[in-house]
Amino acid sequence: MDNNISPVIAMITPGIANLLMKNRNLSLEGASDLLYNSQLYKALEDEKTKLWRLGYPLLYDLLEEELTTGKITYPEEQI
Repeated sequence: MDNNISPVIAMITPGIANLLMKNRNLSLEGASDLLYNSQLYKALEDEKTKLWRLGYPLLYDLLEEELTTGKITYPEEQI
């Protein structure tokens, strides 16, 4: 992970994890496991994707898409 975006990602991930816990009835550990092992998180860590610019609600929606379909449809201005 690029050290310049690490603090931004650290601020975004709790919001995504909280939505996972609420909407999927998961523990913090379960939500963290889903998030940190996702393709979305790998893309979020890549500074070139600029996904860190998106708010956590939209990132959560992208993660839900990945979890349900196995694919992510990134917004056009991203990636």
